Amino acid sequence: MLVDVEAVVQKNTRLSSDYNVVAIAAQDIAAQALPGQFVMVKPQASHDSLLRRPFSIFEVLRDNAGNLAGLSLLNKQIGVTTRALFNAKPGDSIRCLGPLGRPFSLPGSMTQAWMVAGGVGMAPFLGLAAQLRAQGVTTTLFYGGRHAGELFYLDAFRRLGVTLHLATDDGSVGDHGLVTLPLSRALQRTPPATSAQIYACGPTGMMHAVTKLASTHNRPVEVSLEQIMGCGLGGCYSCVVPVRSPGGMRYVRSCLDGPTFDGTRVVWDQIA
Repeated sequence: MLVDVEAVVQKNTRLSSDYNVVAIAAQDIAAQALPGQFVMVKPQASHDSLLRRPFSIFEVLRDNAGNLAGLSLLNKQIGVTTRALFNAKPGDSIRCLGPLGRPFSLPGSMTQAWMVAGGVGMAPFLGLAAQLRAQGVTTTLFYGGRHAGELFYLDAFRRLGVTLHLATDDGSVGDHGLVTLPLSRALQRTPPATSAQIYACGPTGMMHAVTKLASTHNRPVEVSLEQIMGCGLGGCYSCVVPVRSPGGMRYVRSCLDGPTFDGTRVVWDQIA
């Protein structure tokens, strides 16, 4: 059930000069949220348009007694809304609608999960890693950024038992180059019979490349698309995605049919 709340900011953790994590008291949304879903938010202090902006649910938060405390959002300041989130203070109000979208699929036959993240594409994976740990699935994160200072929450993933393979554009940590380098190496070394589900989120080019690699090695791949959304409810048709279907290519709304898709169904060269 969708919930629309005026959530109070509990905490704003600055990760760098551009990235932060905002914790908000949206318990009713957090109680229903599944890995891969998102919320539409608008800081009350923002003077942007009336439209909200989509954010993946980063963490479902609990207090020391284990009670639901809300949820958090991973943010990079780029425009008006993201700058307002970056500068949010405890006690500020944020309109928050969710949970929205189709979550990641979690096949019962899965014994391994490989998550591939680029930049803020890491946002849906902390919650997914927690869910996978609860199900006893061996999990690996391939995580890339421009430099070491843009790779966040590594210890949090390690605490969840996630194996990390890192890559940076400048070579400051991990492989020197794209995150697909360690992924390709791992695919070549892993027996084809291994049941490993691949999940990817990040720049469109990265997700396309991951899908190609997965297909070459006959691995299932699910991607979380970062389409621009005007409403999150399917009414504005601003987030359409071209997908393959038995009748040919058709357009679907990412906010309703996604944001998670079978990567092999996405018509990558037609994405705006």
